Amino acid sequence: MKLLYCIAGTYRPAGMERVLANKSRALVGMGYEVVVVTTEQKGRANAFPFDPSIRFIDLGIGYEDNNGASFLDKVIHYPAKQRLHRKRLTEVLLREKPDVTVSMFCGEETFLPKIQDGSKKVLEIHFSRYKRLQYGRKGLWAIADRFRSWADLRHVRRFDKFVVLTQEDKEYWGGLDNIVVIPNARTFTFDKPAALDAKTVSAVGRYSEQKGLDLLIEAWKTLCDRVGKEALGWSLRLVGDGETRPLLQRMIEEYDLGATVTLHGPARDVKEIYANTSILALSSRYEGLPMVLLESQAAGVPAVSFACKCGPRDIIGDGRNGLLVPEGDTGGFADALLRLMRDDALRKAMGAEAYRMSDAWGEEKIMHRWKTLFGNL
Repeated sequence: MKLLYCIAGTYRPAGMERVLANKSRALVGMGYEVVVVTTEQKGRANAFPFDPSIRFIDLGIGYEDNNGASFLDKVIHYPAKQRLHRKRLTEVLLREKPDVTVSMFCGEETFLPKIQDGSKKVLEIHFSRYKRLQYGRKGLWAIADRFRSWADLRHVRRFDKFVVLTQEDKEYWGGLDNIVVIPNARTFTFDKPAALDAKTVSAVGRYSEQKGLDLLIEAWKTLCDRVGKEALGWSLRLVGDGETRPLLQRMIEEYDLGATVTLHGPARDVKEIYANTSILALSSRYEGLPMVLLESQAAGVPAVSFACKCGPRDIIGDGRNGLLVPEGDTGGFADALLRLMRDDALRKAMGAEAYRMSDAWGEEKIMHRWKTLFGNL
């Protein structure tokens, strides 16, 4: 069977790109032929290794050329780019003749089911139903976000299958007859769980508004104010990089947290980070299915997470392998961190349960669900 995936690009070191690299490698190992079609690659190298048999085709659309532009600029240029996208993708599909074409919700979801190339059309979404509304933008942007959120529901109905990552998100989309839940697989495994003796809390992810690391620093300040930086004895490590780095650095300096909080930068070996972490902190404002929770769970590291949309409830909803905190409640987040810091037995019990539960997200189990879906189509 020949599969063709549509994604904006594979050059970013981000979650969706890593998932596609891992998934496509597994599919090739199962005997599938895989082609990846991008719109924004522009000759840049892949951020993650793909199987050498996979072919890449870049359509050169350039949606991202207008990033940061005014609302009017996007209104003027977007329709022409959509037309070009549809034209070039149609040409590729008619030439490649895939059995199944998969959109990763990167622009082609608005027209892909209308292309009559004979392939079955699958849409997979890596964010929640309400992502656009969670941007919190104002004015014309807010109107556009509401309109596009409404239009998303119309678009997803047209696909042969619509794949979401969590049971929580499936409920938000309503009673669609084409919807199915297939989560992402864990990225790697550990031979043994982390010792959980290091007095280190880690947050792994891009420095961005979405990831809410500013909220995590607020929670850490609350924690230090209650206990005292010297008495706390723990450190917070933020692993990643991104556009909010200057803000985070200013907050650390303003709150005088330099002795306990470090901006670690991207990790060359993220497994080493988890192995030397005792608590994973996820402070995101919204997610699709946070890979860091699957990764930390594979390492046997308990998590403290905001109960944001979507993903944390599916992974640590019953409280056996971590603690959920109401969205944006930095005081509650501080309380949850302190609870695990002070209770070694609870922390290690939750870590052991996380390590055990990680098997449910194993690659073989998740890829079997994809094989079943493609086979049924």
